[in-house]
Amino acid sequence: MKFSFITCTYNRDKYIAQTLKAVCEQTYDPLDYEIIVVDNNSTDSTATICEEFIQKYPNRKFRYFKETNQGFSFALNRGIKEAKGEYIIFVDDDETIVPEHLERLSKHLNNYPDAVLAGSPVIPVYEEAQPKWMSHFTQRLIGGYFDQGKHSKKLDAKNYPGTGHTIIKKELYEKYGYYNTQLGRKAGSLIGAEDKDMFNRLKKNNIECYYFPDIPIYHHIPKEKLTDQFFHKLTYSIGRSERIRTLSVSKNEYRRRLFDECIKWVASLILCIGYIIALSPQKGIRLLQFRRNVTKGLLFSRDSDQSTVNTNNS
Repeated sequence: MKFSFITCTYNRDKYIAQTLKAVCEQTYDPLDYEIIVVDNNSTDSTATICEEFIQKYPNRKFRYFKETNQGFSFALNRGIKEAKGEYIIFVDDDETIVPEHLERLSKHLNNYPDAVLAGSPVIPVYEEAQPKWMSHFTQRLIGGYFDQGKHSKKLDAKNYPGTGHTIIKKELYEKYGYYNTQLGRKAGSLIGAEDKDMFNRLKKNNIECYYFPDIPIYHHIPKEKLTDQFFHKLTYSIGRSERIRTLSVSKNEYRRRLFDECIKWVASLILCIGYIIALSPQKGIRLLQFRRNVTKGLLFSRDSDQSTVNTNNS
């Protein structure tokens, strides 16, 4: 089998049906791909919806698993280990894809036989109009916006895709390890960086990432993600994630990340001034709030951070 779609989900019954419909209705040979859903302890109707799809698409290789260890990384790792495909394609439970996704991807892999890792465009689909503070920078933060042009190419090492629009050869996990379960969202937590941690490991092993522009991911953004409350929680969690991620590597890695944060502050201040001059002060102020929240998350420790450091230093 060539491809395994993996969707990890937690209480997203509002969106997951459209995700499953998109992966079930691929124009590609149904015998050469499978659909895996990993339910991370949902309390809504997710299980029922999955069962309905299994009945509706009997000619699709659809498998449903329950992962009881709470956390996105636990769910990702479960899906990877269950997968039978040569390539794994992650599609989040609030995303949709075009019917020709697999056909186009298969052609790209034939054209680039050395491609073992790839990303694709992400197009945010907002339920409500974007707020005035939304800029190019915050759009990637909130909506996952990712566009690297109209041509297939190798991506710059610093410009990695998120988990929800990644294609990766399964053997890479067997060689370089699975997702760090200290990272990744857990229930209501927004701790992330599991993808950054993974891509850094692959980069250190000289694994290059391709970009294929004609297999877009449509990321559906609910109005709740456009609120001030969500913004501040998310950006603070980014800082917390980076603290956990870097300390899990070494104290020197954490110090380097703090130095990078100083550079990011300078860049954010310059961008803010530019937005003010362009009569878009809301965008500039929001960037500074973003930076402030990330810095706060980076600097202030919790017991869980220290336990991570102790575990990795033992």
